[in-house]
Amino acid sequence: MSATATAFTARIGRIEISATMAINNEATVLRSQGVDLVDFGAGEPHFTTPEHIKQAGIEAIQKNFTKYTPVAGIKDLRQAIVERHKQDFGSNYTFDETIVTTGGKNALFNTFQVLVDHGDEVIIPVPYWVSFKDMVQFCGGKCCFVPTSAEDGFRLTAAMIEKAITPRTKIILVNSPNNPSGAVVAPEDLAAIVKLAASRGIYVMSDECYVYLDYTGKSFSLGSLTEYKDSLLVMGSLSKTYSMTGWRLGYALAPLAVVKQLTKLQSQSTSNPTSIVQKAGLAALTSSQQCVAGMKAEYITLRERIVNGLRQIPGVKCNMPEGAFYAFPDVSEVAKRAGIDTLQLSSRLLHEGHVVTVPGEAFGLAGHIRCSYATSADAIDRGLERIAKFFAAL
Repeated sequence: MSATATAFTARIGRIEISATMAINNEATVLRSQGVDLVDFGAGEPHFTTPEHIKQAGIEAIQKNFTKYTPVAGIKDLRQAIVERHKQDFGSNYTFDETIVTTGGKNALFNTFQVLVDHGDEVIIPVPYWVSFKDMVQFCGGKCCFVPTSAEDGFRLTAAMIEKAITPRTKIILVNSPNNPSGAVVAPEDLAAIVKLAASRGIYVMSDECYVYLDYTGKSFSLGSLTEYKDSLLVMGSLSKTYSMTGWRLGYALAPLAVVKQLTKLQSQSTSNPTSIVQKAGLAALTSSQQCVAGMKAEYITLRERIVNGLRQIPGVKCNMPEGAFYAFPDVSEVAKRAGIDTLQLSSRLLHEGHVVTVPGEAFGLAGHIRCSYATSADAIDRGLERIAKFFAAL
């Protein structure tokens, strides 16, 4: 080995760059070349951050709230998180049972680091968000995948989970509403999963990034199952709820012992979340929630538009998503006709059809593509027209 050669760690070799980031990078290159793209790939709201939240951040700068804060976040914000959660879901956390993080992804990553050791197993339903698998593998953990099917509405039950449990199971991961499918796990199924986990001494980690974008009725958080509080790890984010993706603000609600370990890890990594962002988050949580309701109403309209359009394209089948802002159509018939897989189909759709999507392989389920409808109605119409034309020509 030459003096300039670099030997990278085994753990960095266990992960890959985020599939959605890789596709966004490809799209950026095409745009720089003047290509007009319709973007169904973005996993973020198209709305601007509400004005009162932006003003809180500006005011924090003007008042020089720009120094270090406590590692776990300022007390006012931690208290606001638990009070908002209690008001909306009936949970009973205290401010010291939450930690504020640099985005919801940071809360997930750190919690895996704190709880998953080499050989520990994490049960992950399929389809799954792109980063779950890599986060577990980075820790040296093993992913145990539980398949769900579009034909059954991607339903997840305790019986399905139980079959995957072994003596090494440390965490059962649930994500409802789901990215990428938009499926919502029924409250009774979630409760049964938590009861099962608690009886086996297993944690349930609930990624509730899209919990406020549930179109089935009243949103449900596992945090409401207060009798099982010691078994629950609730991961939250302000990114999707308040259109604050770039602000990077998330949180974890967990047993005090877990939060203490998360705080220790955070003290040696990112330290506190950005001070001014914490003030913006405080405004988001404590002010009127009408902005959340308004965005949700528009998503419902856009959902109908994209799903109805996808269903009119020959060879495409699409469930009606029950939450989040993604459609996850089955395009396996189109891919088979063209003699390619959905990785190739999504790539060609980008480069030849000029529509950005994410292939199902990134989420553990080939034969599908993820289409974000967090965009304008006009963009949805143009994207659907391009997809229909491209698929017809294959």
